[in-house]
Amino acid sequence: MGSQCRFAPSGFDRGASVAVSFLSVAATALGAVPAAAAPYDDTRAKMERLYEQAEKATEVYNEADERADELREEVGTAQDRIARQQQRINSMRESLGSLAGAQYRSGGIDPSLALLFSDDPDDYLDKASRLDRITAHQAGELKELQEAMRELAQDREETAGKLRELDKSRKAVAAHKKTVGRKLATARRLLDSLPDNERDAYDRASRSGRDGIPDLGSATAASGRGATAVAAARSALGKPYIWGANGPSGFDCSGLMQWSYAQAGVSLPRTSQAQRYAGRQVPLSQARPGDLVVYRSDASHVGMYMGNGQVIHAPYPGAPVRYDPVGMMPVSSVTRV
Repeated sequence: MGSQCRFAPSGFDRGASVAVSFLSVAATALGAVPAAAAPYDDTRAKMERLYEQAEKATEVYNEADERADELREEVGTAQDRIARQQQRINSMRESLGSLAGAQYRSGGIDPSLALLFSDDPDDYLDKASRLDRITAHQAGELKELQEAMRELAQDREETAGKLRELDKSRKAVAAHKKTVGRKLATARRLLDSLPDNERDAYDRASRSGRDGIPDLGSATAASGRGATAVAAARSALGKPYIWGANGPSGFDCSGLMQWSYAQAGVSLPRTSQAQRYAGRQVPLSQARPGDLVVYRSDASHVGMYMGNGQVIHAPYPGAPVRYDPVGMMPVSSVTRV
């Protein structure tokens, strides 16, 4: 696989680079100065930077959204537990009230006077013995009630903290959502600002020939679950990139990996940064179909190795799930799930 794992010269989309080269050659053939393509180059570079920034913000959004989901579940569980504790405390209070009433009725006067005026001293002593047992039981119940109330207060305090954290997570999700939206809108405006022929060339480069199946060689997945994930990822070819989505109708990069492995019964983390550590890391030269290929030093993009130097991934808005060379951008690690 070695010679097929070279990194692309620069840029996120090699297809777009090919389109730029074609336009430059055409301009030269027509006698235009080489600088004529510079505005398109500059606009495309800005768009790629915006897409990269948006993808990084998307992964932060995914992490915050995942944490918010976890907190919602934790808060729901805690609230159910608090409700059961409160019900138990109420029952214990009722039981203690009954014991206190029995004690009052049985021991409302001084024990020595009660014995003195009793018609049947043996019967009194028997009642007194039972009252002692009731009093001891009451003391135990009271201690248990106090402990339950302490636990309830602690659970309420912890739940209040989780609710505050959940509120922060919700705000973080909303903030990152706005960040992604702004960057994608700016990228779209840049694309719309291009002349029609250049915009069409960019669109064609983003889509052309990417939903077909390239020669993937004869390599097989390292495990049955990897093979199932590979088949699932292939079934997603052509599905749109939707930031923050994890299928089945659309995906962002880590969402596609999570969904594909979910079809194999494997629960991957939501973000590319966390997926990086979802298994054993192997050298790129030993990558096998189903391995996760993580890109950039900050692990902000991820694809699935499919064999013969090809990955499948969800690239960016406007470019659907497709195959690309594994070296389309700097590889930071390869993880075997």
